[in-house]
Amino acid sequence: MGYVIEERSKITAKGQTTLPKAVRQALGVDVGDEVIFNVNEDGVVIRRANAEEADPVIERFLHFLADDVARNPTAIVGFPENLARRMAELTDDIDIDLQEDIDGAVAI
Repeated sequence: MGYVIEERSKITAKGQTTLPKAVRQALGVDVGDEVIFNVNEDGVVIRRANAEEADPVIERFLHFLADDVARNPTAIVGFPENLARRMAELTDDIDIDLQEDIDGAVAI
């Protein structure tokens, strides 16, 4: 089967690339959307991530935490009250909307 769309994109020194506009349009993705890369012996398939799909990194981290808590339950201690008070003081006058989209790129 021939390609419907074939585009070229350069890899930067940081290992990043830009999905060409035609590819973004074909996938139906825009700024802030996520894509999934499936790599196998035949090559790479890029697809749009569905919102319901769990992030594999978060899933692994949550399993790590659950295993750590199960192995070391006595290591769990309360958050120091003086530190909680100090954090509250430092952030008291800062308004944050946790539902607001992040503007710009987020580097991990």
